[in-house]
Amino acid sequence: MRITYALLLALLLVASATSSAQQKVEFNPTFNIPVAPTGLSGKPLPANPVDYDTAEGQKIRVSVVAKGLSNPFSIAFLPDGGMLVTERIGQLRVIRNGVLDPVPVAGGPRAYSAGYSGMPGAVHGYMDVVLHPNFATNRYVYLSYTKPLDATKRATAISRSKWDGKALTETKDIFVADLQSTSRIAFGKDGMLYMTTVNDAADAQSPQKLTSHGGKVLRLKDDGTVPSDNPFANRTDAKKEIYTLGHRSSLGLALHPSTGEMWLNENGPNGGDEINILKPGANYGWPLVSFGRTYQGPWQSNQFAREGFESPLVYWTPAIAVSGMTFYTGNKLAKWKGDVFVGSLRTGEIPGTGHVERILFNEKMEELRRESLLVDLRQRIRDIRQGPDELLYVLTDEKNGAVLKIEPLK
Repeated sequence: MRITYALLLALLLVASATSSAQQKVEFNPTFNIPVAPTGLSGKPLPANPVDYDTAEGQKIRVSVVAKGLSNPFSIAFLPDGGMLVTERIGQLRVIRNGVLDPVPVAGGPRAYSAGYSGMPGAVHGYMDVVLHPNFATNRYVYLSYTKPLDATKRATAISRSKWDGKALTETKDIFVADLQSTSRIAFGKDGMLYMTTVNDAADAQSPQKLTSHGGKVLRLKDDGTVPSDNPFANRTDAKKEIYTLGHRSSLGLALHPSTGEMWLNENGPNGGDEINILKPGANYGWPLVSFGRTYQGPWQSNQFAREGFESPLVYWTPAIAVSGMTFYTGNKLAKWKGDVFVGSLRTGEIPGTGHVERILFNEKMEELRRESLLVDLRQRIRDIRQGPDELLYVLTDEKNGAVLKIEPLK
């Protein structure tokens, strides 16, 4: 068979086009998002402590304080040295002297918990736990959780209880939002309780609507009522609890120890994770501006910044699925003093790539450099907190979750 020059050229062009074509990525038909690869996930934690050199010369040791937690979300430190840890199955656990009490804490609110719903990022059950600033005298413990309203409807609520040393008592809801949402809570320097919500799945524009709790930070008194100086308290066309708007999915909330400003981190879609400093009444842009792409590939917005919207202090592209945040103020990890630490659930949409990130700022709170820590553990990091002992404690958001401790290597 004689092959002409034209036929040969055509065959070469077809072969070239075929060899350079992109792979066809499998999509989840329900949510229209790429199916994540699992080749790096599922690694168990090491049985023994692990030592690390780090970028600033701060040598550390990482060890497991307690295992056997079901997707832990948050941690609070009791004055007697114990730890309260929330689980997404709707339970509160206590750790004393490094031992997890096998019996969950009694007396908390009844929470809806369906586990993993198939939607990435879906969180139900108990979420954040914080102690009242005057806990030593009033013994108040606050929980953000998923409240069942009826057989099919749910909402995110904040409960307040008293801690009697073993159980929660006098539990009651002090606030119920108008949607089901992942939520962080934290007390500000002003004594007010701040609450984050994610954007309403049923209304993509909810973060821009003052008539919806979706995609907001709310500001409440410690009894759940609305402060009279909230930025929208005197408007009839707004939810009076709203403090800031234009957020997507806020999973970290921390009070700056020096300035008294409230810092928040939030997830973008495929890219565009952020750290923001909250200003009363400010709009942070979602979904109208973003540094991220949609999960299908196109940019979320054709604008990364826009007049009238607050720009982030820090952003990540690709996304690290940022969750949890703390300022390190201690002396035991001296070379990290003043740094900000955040958790990462996964990097670049790949499970098994969660870690801790350390961010160094200058005196003007301008970012200088970042460092990724605990990458080789391949855990979803849900929260990181500084303990009263000036060490860092990390929660792994796994079915067999754990509390990890970061201490200096002597």
